[in-house]
Amino acid sequence: MGRLSNTVARANRKLPLQIAAALLAGSTLMSSLLGLFRDRLLNSMYFYTYPTGIDAYTVAFTIPDFMFFILVSGALSVTFIPVFNQRLAAGNKRSAWELSTSMMNLLAIVTFIASILIIILAEPLVRYVVGPGLDESSRALAVSMMRVIAVNPMLFAVATVVASMQQAVGRFAFFALAPSLYNIGIIIGAMFFTGGINIFGWQVFEGGIMGVALGVVLGAILQLVVSSFGLFGMGFDYRFKIYWHNKGFRQVLRLLPARSLDQSIDYINGIVETNLASRMISSSVRAYQQAQTLSYVPINLIGVAISTAAFPKMTERLGQNRPDLFKKELQNILRVIIWLALPVTIVAYFARGYLVSFMFNGGDAQVAGIVAVLAISILFRSIYYISAKSFYAQQDTKTPLYISFFTIGLNISLAIWFTMGLDWGVYGLAWAASIVSIVEAGILFYIMSHRIKGFFDAPFMNAIGRMLSAAGFTSIATYLLVVLMPFRAADQSFFSSFPKFVLIAFLSVAFYCMLSYLLRLEEVKPVLARIGKILFIKRPGSL
Repeated sequence: MGRLSNTVARANRKLPLQIAAALLAGSTLMSSLLGLFRDRLLNSMYFYTYPTGIDAYTVAFTIPDFMFFILVSGALSVTFIPVFNQRLAAGNKRSAWELSTSMMNLLAIVTFIASILIIILAEPLVRYVVGPGLDESSRALAVSMMRVIAVNPMLFAVATVVASMQQAVGRFAFFALAPSLYNIGIIIGAMFFTGGINIFGWQVFEGGIMGVALGVVLGAILQLVVSSFGLFGMGFDYRFKIYWHNKGFRQVLRLLPARSLDQSIDYINGIVETNLASRMISSSVRAYQQAQTLSYVPINLIGVAISTAAFPKMTERLGQNRPDLFKKELQNILRVIIWLALPVTIVAYFARGYLVSFMFNGGDAQVAGIVAVLAISILFRSIYYISAKSFYAQQDTKTPLYISFFTIGLNISLAIWFTMGLDWGVYGLAWAASIVSIVEAGILFYIMSHRIKGFFDAPFMNAIGRMLSAAGFTSIATYLLVVLMPFRAADQSFFSSFPKFVLIAFLSVAFYCMLSYLLRLEEVKPVLARIGKILFIKRPGSL
């Protein structure tokens, strides 16, 4: 027991920004790989043999996820963390614990009520809101699965408060590990629950695709349990009580509605996309969702992971009344994100056939086509996360909200026009999403340039220009590599396609790094230094 306690204590140590970002990126990569395995497993089981069933499974997530995003998700992290940090920085731990326990209890109650409402209203929600195009059997299946998954918002809510506390004080180990456990739960459901569940010879569950829904709930429980380990050693004093008089709690409640509304209208776009896709041919809902999943892997690895790790430091700089350091740090982080996102966008576009083959044995032409369009959004969505968090660090949740009102309205309008007016089918959804990502990043940049004077100065813009030059030449190199090593129908297995993809990606990134070095970009220096240490490390006994 003592050894376990020591292990947990070491894992809960506060981490520097670079190590935290690397840990989050690594854990995001692990979670993404598990997610790809999960989706490959489900697609091999149901995409071609039971397309209406896999569409129903995808539809079932929409409303529970919507309730989580509107009530908790990023809304909590960007409103709770700055206020929580202020209490800790002032040495007022009692106020910090009152704030934490109040948020945990309030959100648990609210999301519990939301879960009950989802269970009661599942049938009309599927029929009229998220799955109007599903046939009767698929609709009934979606309703049943939605009622099982309805418990997730409450489990996620408590886990998010726990994770936000750890994030605020620089503890990232268990916070980073939790999402992987969620995917493992779903994988367990797909591999073991779909065949039925027997307890002492009694058939308690018949199995089928409903077993995957049970795996989803198992994953949510595992995520909450693992997240809770991060509280060890914090001195967190939990009480089954809501401290309405706590000033920090009231401050978070004032900030929360704007960010929650921002989250909800963003997710409303997803509901509209699911609604539109359900009216198309069978498996369109799943095909678009899978393409989105692939495009969000690099966005989560780069934009989300780096901005999440940088956010506490940004709020700390402003708390120290050092806007000059805040500006410098934001410039550096934005440069790193753009530098990393450019080659990833290029590889995702040209090697999309290989990427899709990781989720579909032998690939899928339709999903690859959607990924090609969504690849454009990788760079701009990665930029969006750090840009938006620069406003949240200033405790300004309204500006991103106003921008979201406009961009989500634009996205929905374009999606309806492209899919129903121009008859572009599921590709119309992808084009709408990519166009809006560019517009959204452009608006945020425009406002940042006026709010943070001199942010887009000559050195910054010159560096971006050199990055774009390196990316342009890398595009040509990647295209030639794909021509030399094209994805073929014969590449049925993961082990035949993965080595070729890795070689294309490695050579493309290596070429990009070489060009970055020749163009004297600062961002490549830590990469080269790390490679140098690995290749030329001195071993005991060496000269």
